[in-house]
Amino acid sequence: MASEVEICNLALAHLGDEATVASIDPPEGSAQAEHCARFYPIARDGLLQMHPWNFASRRVSLASVTMPYTMWQYAYACPGDMMVAVSVLPPEAENDYAVRAYPADRHGFGATNPPITNAGVYVPQEYVIETDTLGNKVIYTNQENALLRYQALVTDPTKFDPLFVMALSWHLAGMLAGPVIKGGEGAAEGKRCAQMMLAYLQQARASDANQRNVRPEHITTWMSGR
Repeated sequence: MASEVEICNLALAHLGDEATVASIDPPEGSAQAEHCARFYPIARDGLLQMHPWNFASRRVSLASVTMPYTMWQYAYACPGDMMVAVSVLPPEAENDYAVRAYPADRHGFGATNPPITNAGVYVPQEYVIETDTLGNKVIYTNQENALLRYQALVTDPTKFDPLFVMALSWHLAGMLAGPVIKGGEGAAEGKRCAQMMLAYLQQARASDANQRNVRPEHITTWMSGR
């Protein structure tokens, strides 16, 4: 698995640099190390937000906080390592897509009885995320005892998939091209790196998506009662 320094040296190698950086935390004294220390976190965090990566996916029960409004029933604190919220779920949800549904009445409308198994409705609940007066991010929703699936800020590079590492190295290379090469040549090299990053990003997304085998189940209540 790659380290931060190895990813930085890979990015520099993409630019034709000797790529001999030994440390970026703290920077070991070279101009390249200084640039990598500045841009590596930006490149990493930006790439983390471009796809719901499996290695960054988390699922937690949310902690309630004081509800200051009436338009939502519940308020929850956002996890400290959350980058992007994916879905708010009921506590009994087996996955993001299928959960027990209520059977329809004899006319085929509504839900009148206790939940039944082997039927599904689309689970994710409505929510908004806002910042309170203390600067804390809060999730407002009508879901009691809510679960949250979210993308976490993963800083340990040993958790990254190999294709993610390649996309990240090219993303970082694009940011380094200007200060390392400079001028019009650096700008042109930055564009080339961006194109390479997008190519690897597409491969990384496809590989990541292939590790899932979940399909949405859009089953209405009148269908679940048949």
